[in-house]
Amino acid sequence: MKHKFWKNYRWLGYFLISLVIFLLYGWALQGLNLNFPILRDSLPHITDFFWRLFPPDLTVVDIAIDALLETIQMSLWGTTIGAILSLPLAILSSRNLVPFWLRWFANLLQNLIRSIPSLVLGLFFVAATGLGAPAGTLALSIYTVGYLAKLYQQAIESVEAQSLESLRVTGASWLQIAQYGVLPQVLPLGLGYTLWMFEYNIRAASVLGVVGAGGIGFKLVSYLQGFEYTKATTMMLVLVIVVSVIDALSSQLRHRLEAS
Repeated sequence: MKHKFWKNYRWLGYFLISLVIFLLYGWALQGLNLNFPILRDSLPHITDFFWRLFPPDLTVVDIAIDALLETIQMSLWGTTIGAILSLPLAILSSRNLVPFWLRWFANLLQNLIRSIPSLVLGLFFVAATGLGAPAGTLALSIYTVGYLAKLYQQAIESVEAQSLESLRVTGASWLQIAQYGVLPQVLPLGLGYTLWMFEYNIRAASVLGVVGAGGIGFKLVSYLQGFEYTKATTMMLVLVIVVSVIDALSSQLRHRLEAS
């Protein structure tokens, strides 16, 4: 009877869902405390700042390229170290491989790492190692662990249960199940996730420059703080071009890995 009611009045269910969504967004908008007159009056200041960014000062292109290369180096090492650390944590977090108590602890560690903002990690390692690329690389490594471990975990948990059960029946150990039953199936997807993280870390590395963790972000913030906006524009343009190229290349590689 209940099922028949909802079948006949399906529109009522859609209405209730729409009402809940509307109320949720209304509540969120109320919490923003937006002042629309201030936003309207700020438009001339936004326009003025935008035009100060142009034309780009091309005399600092060589500085931008050097800083960008440092950013790529930071991202490469940060992603690699993070990926290596993420794999065992992902395995220990997977419900199809480990007991509950161990999985609970590993997931708690993942959540703890992900809850730390990248800027806080940057500040921590700048305090530990000083200004420059080493601090940024270490911050990216830990930041990467928080996200790649979760992505690897989801890939591992999507492995067909029958293949793992077949290995268990044959008497395979836990390590053999992980090595022969899990890794071959998740490797293409895991490599795709790693490429995506490398691309993302280039952007994250530029943000870490705010706290002095090296790379093009450090130069960008220095120019903005010195009111040299046209030089800052050059930094941003170089970053956009390189990120776009890396995005295109990594997308092609990810598609090939997923198709293999």
